[in-house]
Amino acid sequence: MLIDGFPAGSFQANCYVVAPAAGEECVIIDPGQDAVAGLDDMLREHRLKPVAVLLTHGHLDHVWSVAPVCGARDVPAWIHPEDRELLTDPGKGLSLLARQQLFGGLTFTEPDDVRELSDGAVLEIAGMAITVDHAPGHTRGSVTFRLPGERVMFSGDLLFAGSIGRSDLPGGDYQTILSSLGGVCLTLPDDTTVLPGHGPQTTIGRERANNPYLAEAVPFAGPTRGL
Repeated sequence: MLIDGFPAGSFQANCYVVAPAAGEECVIIDPGQDAVAGLDDMLREHRLKPVAVLLTHGHLDHVWSVAPVCGARDVPAWIHPEDRELLTDPGKGLSLLARQQLFGGLTFTEPDDVRELSDGAVLEIAGMAITVDHAPGHTRGSVTFRLPGERVMFSGDLLFAGSIGRSDLPGGDYQTILSSLGGVCLTLPDDTTVLPGHGPQTTIGRERANNPYLAEAVPFAGPTRGL
């Protein structure tokens, strides 16, 4: 498995490429602000051919470059329907002050091909089986992506090393994000690698032991995920 990434733009949102190996098809996760040049470098370095863009949620720092990336490669973008409107109006996911500061003359459009994610879906893309888990609380349409066989999760802005995503923006809710942490994260094996939307990678075990927010999360009573 090949996974590479970099923090994009002034928001430093992590953008990832994922492929079975170098020289094969890949998916791109969360192409944020000014991500195009960094993506081009990674794709060239690993000789990868993108076939889809996957979005963990619709906040601007994660979707800024989705239209140009999809347009240049003629690939679809996948997003949860609860966040789809943010592709064309990302200001709806921000505070009034942030909207006033960020959107002087900026306009955003959907990619030509947008497909909607659903909870529990398994995307058979680029020779990989990627599991989608709806994880609202940061936004209504936040999701995580899992590679169960690899024990890897792309957590977006649900879970960070030592912290969690904010829940005070439009569409966010603190009790909801705690429920998502319990149902999506606490069900995973401790050796699951977590690749977050911001900051360094971590593991479920490390966060279970040290992240104060996970102590508040409601444990999920259902079957363990990711095995």
